[in-house]
Amino acid sequence: MSKKNGEKRNKSDYVPNPCEKEREQSVENDSPVSEEHTEQIENTGSVVASHKDSIIQCLTIIGQIEGHYILPSQNKTTKYEHVIPLLVSIEEDERIDGLLILLNTVGGDVEAGLAIAELISGMKKPTVSVVLGGGHSIGIPLAVAAKKSFIAKSASMTVHPVRSTGLTIGVPQTFEYFQRMQDRITTFVSDNSKITKKRYNQLVMNTGELVMDVGTILNGKDAVKEGLIDYVGTLSQATDCLYDMIKKNKKSGGKPGKKESNNEKESNHKKESNNKKESNGKKAEN
Repeated sequence: MSKKNGEKRNKSDYVPNPCEKEREQSVENDSPVSEEHTEQIENTGSVVASHKDSIIQCLTIIGQIEGHYILPSQNKTTKYEHVIPLLVSIEEDERIDGLLILLNTVGGDVEAGLAIAELISGMKKPTVSVVLGGGHSIGIPLAVAAKKSFIAKSASMTVHPVRSTGLTIGVPQTFEYFQRMQDRITTFVSDNSKITKKRYNQLVMNTGELVMDVGTILNGKDAVKEGLIDYVGTLSQATDCLYDMIKKNKKSGGKPGKKESNNEKESNHKKESNNKKESNGKKAEN
């Protein structure tokens, strides 16, 4: 029977619109705080984010880089057996356009860190790293592995020689092994940043800064000045840079941009420093 004129109708009297439920469900699934996204962050330390027509994967590398031995449960760790397959899936997934790496790490296992850094360096897709808090020890190769790198003003990076825990045999072969491992790190860093091997080794073997150790602590501006990191900046600058790289990548048909050779990096770094000196001189004259 129809309702009399003037009587109020209840919601139950109307046929529900199925589109409204679909819209609510899609908004819930797409939300960055949805249960699905929260579970992904807990399991892998990563999340997928979209902006207009671009989709990026955000990966966090935090705490200590865990290697072949499981660290105590109270330690915050990044497990390389989780990160390596994730990087492969990001590279092969056509839906993902770029990778944003957020670093706040004290370092850790050298070979595990280098393995992750080599994978990031070899990716065709646009990659940007941001050092937040700290990118110490083996965190340095991880930071410079991306095509563009940023560091927060308040962040720092500790450059120091390779060290070992546990039993060490005091023979020349042991020290030669350490030297070879240090050379692997130095070569990777110099190949993927603007710093030279000679200057990096000078920072590594600095004895006048750390009281109980050998090495150098670089803050955000110093890391850029030394050529380790490209720019001082945080999240907004890094994401803008990544989206610009994605646009250029799409225009070029997905072809990866050529990396500068070490000589080109050195000459460009010298040009930049000379231009700064010239501009500072002109300001002083004015």
